[in-house]
Amino acid sequence: MLQTNEPNWRELVLMKKTNKNTEMLGQLDTYQNYIANQIANTQFPSEPNNLYTPAKYILELGGKRMRPILSMMACEMFSGKFENATNAAMGVEIFHNFTLVHDDMMDAAPLRRGKETVHQKWNDRVGLLSGDVLMIESYKRLALYQPHLLPKLIKLYNDTAIEVCEGQQMDMDFETSDSVSIDDYVKMIKLKTAVLLGCSLQLGAIVGEACDQDARDLYNFGTNLGIAFQLQDDILDVYADQSKFGKQVGGDIIANKKTFLLLKALELSNEDQKKRFEQLFVESDHELKVREVKKLYAELNIKAIAEEQMNAFYAEAMANLDAIRVDDTKKNPLRALAMFLLNRES
Repeated sequence: MLQTNEPNWRELVLMKKTNKNTEMLGQLDTYQNYIANQIANTQFPSEPNNLYTPAKYILELGGKRMRPILSMMACEMFSGKFENATNAAMGVEIFHNFTLVHDDMMDAAPLRRGKETVHQKWNDRVGLLSGDVLMIESYKRLALYQPHLLPKLIKLYNDTAIEVCEGQQMDMDFETSDSVSIDDYVKMIKLKTAVLLGCSLQLGAIVGEACDQDARDLYNFGTNLGIAFQLQDDILDVYADQSKFGKQVGGDIIANKKTFLLLKALELSNEDQKKRFEQLFVESDHELKVREVKKLYAELNIKAIAEEQMNAFYAEAMANLDAIRVDDTKKNPLRALAMFLLNRES
């Protein structure tokens, strides 16, 4: 499955000392603490215990809370009050955790954020049902908004939920497919990961009473930034400094994962290079495999091509943000966050 490598917000805070743009990110502490308190105060019924305790468990495992933070940032951009987005932010965070419960089941993953996954701690049937109740709870949050906002909120939410499922299915299909194209891959990461970032932002914009065009531009900013972020994750997996990277460098190569880098390399390879790739796909010496694949990437200039593609999506995201008709100072927190995400080392 596609794995994400989200930023460490502590690094954001430390960066304020060295980067003049990142003082605007100080408000992330406020957002993160606010949403953490909302989650801590979330009340589920006490019975049935095996339905609600796992739901509470996954929500309290932590995480960076990027999606609810984006909802609050967007709402504040248009209304000046991030608290107005509380239920939208909680809804999207609860929905995200629902997808994690089911994703972990499909991956047979034993750990999530260093703790046992729900299905591992209980069982698959409990995981399935507690995930379902989280999804329903997320809709309950949206239903608390005023009637004039509900049609836009629910349509966006429904469309995004379906797209996330489509992206997950594409990701699973790719594992056994021999004909995955670059366009297929970009579509998959957009659906599986990026659209939920765009949705988070647009939900906040709608609650903040933004006009339709501004809300849509903010959605496009989120999706393009999300794609750029995932492409950067592909690059970091191969070229990151192991001492700074949050997972094994070269892990995607070892797993024969169909990333942008591998798909582009296969597209550009001559017959000899294709044969070398085929031999490396079954190589059991992981160190040798990573080293030789990186040599092939160097021959094909893959890192530069991937960075160019990443930067193209980042530039498109910035154009989307520039198009929003609010004072530039109100866009600066998102601009600074985007800059950090595309300049990270882990």
